[in-house]
Order: sequence, then structure tokens, then C-alpha cells
Amino acid sequence: MTGADTPQGPLSGLVVLDLSRMLAGPYLTMVLADLGAEVVKVEPPFGDMIRDQGPYAPEDELKAYGGYFQSINRNKQGIVVDLTKPEGADVIRRLATRADILVENYRPGVMEKAGLSYEQLAKANPRLVYTAVRGFGDPRTGVSPIQDWPSFDIVAQAMGGLLGVTGSKGGEPVKTGPGLGDIIPALFAAIGTLAAVRERELTGRGKFVDVAMYDAVVAACERIVYQHSYTGGVPGPEGNTHPLLCPFGVFPAEDGHIALAAAPADHHWRLLCEAMGRTDLATDERYATNVRRCSRQAEVLGIVGEWTGRHTRAELTAILGGRVPFGPVNTADALFEDEHLRSRSMLQQVEQPGLDRAVTIAAGPIRFADGPAPAVRRAPMLGEHTETVLRGAGFTADEIAALRDTGAVTVAD
Repeated sequence: MTGADTPQGPLSGLVVLDLSRMLAGPYLTMVLADLGAEVVKVEPPFGDMIRDQGPYAPEDELKAYGGYFQSINRNKQGIVVDLTKPEGADVIRRLATRADILVENYRPGVMEKAGLSYEQLAKANPRLVYTAVRGFGDPRTGVSPIQDWPSFDIVAQAMGGLLGVTGSKGGEPVKTGPGLGDIIPALFAAIGTLAAVRERELTGRGKFVDVAMYDAVVAACERIVYQHSYTGGVPGPEGNTHPLLCPFGVFPAEDGHIALAAAPADHHWRLLCEAMGRTDLATDERYATNVRRCSRQAEVLGIVGEWTGRHTRAELTAILGGRVPFGPVNTADALFEDEHLRSRSMLQQVEQPGLDRAVTIAAGPIRFADGPAPAVRRAPMLGEHTETVLRGAGFTADEIAALRDTGAVTVAD
């Protein structure tokens, strides 16, 4: 379709038309872009609603976009098309004939009203894989009584059961720090999209892929479903412990906290006992198995926490690192100093318009043994690649000028 800076990676050659906004859809297309797909991000004239949400560096007077937009829209080309205009919808129709994948996260019926439904686009391009990420799914795959409800991350976390088991034991529900109500559906949708692309290789036809945010969070919270089914109990907030594993959780250190998981493998419990100088516990039948330790959880956690609290995180790292599943509870500043992340190229520097310095964003975690470390290109300015993409799709200069005159597209100066 396109352009400059053709991505490299296992998905090179796939063209993705990204009509999504906020987090779930853009995160999905970010994953595809990181893997080499050519992603064309379509924004309305006022831009994706997260473009101006920050955060901004103090010295950034341009404010083209903040860190939120930069992080999940890297490696994409950006165009502006006004779908409320018939000419704008025609542009999308024409681009979709050349695309492999289209992604959107509007509520059901929005694309149909614009004349851009899967069925309409598939007539012109039967190979198109059309992926929708909505709060409560699409009627094509199962009609829901709340299908038309809007949804954001916090709603999906709440309804899907994640908030119900997150927080202090016996306390109020607490949302997770990252937007998992968006990110979990995005990852499921990426898998579904690539599965449809694989099937297309066999059949020659694309298909409609649907992931509901609510459904995806329920799938990720699978433990509470089987717990209730098997026992009739209703799991609640558990703090940093685990109802089926012990010791497994977060423990105090002199200078912060550490995470420790000496279960369910009982040999890890024995190694922890040796490290604590408590070999008596390793041979005590009351603590010999994970099931027995769970029945005495408060006692076991107290013993371990009393010991960890007498050591610094560095001391605990020296004692436990590499022996039992263990790690310090890191804050963002610690990530920037971490040798593992540096060796894995997990923090990538990228250009930020309006700054004379690079900024850092988290890279994708997928690595290939015979591939280079991931390369990251900055997110696009509003309408930065409109003309390039349209020309690559066969639009003439006169057609682009006419579209600009109607306001159907915006071309960056």
C-alpha cells in the first residue's frame, strides 16, 4: 500500500488497516507492526482520543502526542480520513481492497452505517481478515443483551472478575496497574487474527474475527471459574497470596519487597528452608507438601516474612537468586538499570517530535533465534503519511487534491 521504512520481520508483506483507537485495538496492531506488518493507522481529523492525553516531557512545546500514544502506535504509518463523509468512507473501501487485515473497535453497527461492514468489504476483497475488538462482542458471533454498552479497561476488569480477586484480603476490589482489560483482549485478538491469516493460506478466504473485552478477561481469570464450579466458593481479593500455593506471594525486605514462589514444587520449599537456616522445617511433615503448607498458610507466611524482613533486597538476591523462583519488586526506575532488560533490548529509545532527545518505551517481548533485536520507529504525526499511503494505493494527485478539498482526508504540511 505504501511506503517508506518498510518493516522487517516474519509478518513483512502483510498490510493492516487500523481503524481502532484508545488501547485495545492499537495494542493489537502494535503487536503486528512490531512483527513486521505494514500498519496504516487511520485517524479522524481530530486524531485518536489518546493522542493528546500525555504524559509530555516538561520541555515539549510541540505536544504532537504524548507517551501513551507513542508507546502503542510505534512502527505505524498515520493517515487522516473523515469517515463521516461519503468520500472518506470511499477511501477506506479502496484501501481495504489492498489490505490483508482490517482492525476496528467501534460499537456494533457503526461500521455498517458507514457502509464499511465486513460483508461489504469482503465482496471487494474476499481475502480480507476483519478483526473487531468490542466491549461485549459482535452479534455475528453471539448476540448479547448488553452488546451496545460502551466499555473501557476498568469495566472489562470489573465484569470479567479481575477486580473481584485483586486487592487486600477482605478489602475493596482494586484495579490492576496496567490496562489489562484492554491488553488481554488485544493479545487474544492478535492470536485470532493470525489464525485467520493462516486459514486464509489454506482456503483463500478471510473471515470475521471477534473478541469481546469481557470474554477475554473471563478467559484470563479462568481460576475463579473452576474454583467456584468445583467448590461452590466465591473467590475474593487475596492480597499477595495464592489460595492454592504456599509460600507464594510478596514478602517484606529491609528496603522494600520481594516476590517468592516456593510452591507448588516441594523441592523449592526445601531449598528455601536451607537458605533460611531452617532445615528443621524441611523435614517436618506438617510442611512437607504444598497442600499441607496451604492448610497452615498464615503460619508459613509469617515464618518466611520474618526471615526476609531481616535482609535487604540485594542480600536476598544473593541468597535466593537462581535457587528458588524469586525476584525483587521493581519500580520503573529500577527497570532502567536492569541488566536483564538491557541485554534483551526491552527498553527502546525512540525519537519524540518536539524534543532534542530520545525517549524510552517498552519493546515487544517476542524474540527469534535467527533475528535481530527489535527496531522501533516513532509513532506518526497526525496525517503524516496520508499522501504517501494514498499514492501507494493508486490515488492520483488530482484525486488526493479533491479529497483534501472536501475534507475527507487531511495531509500533514
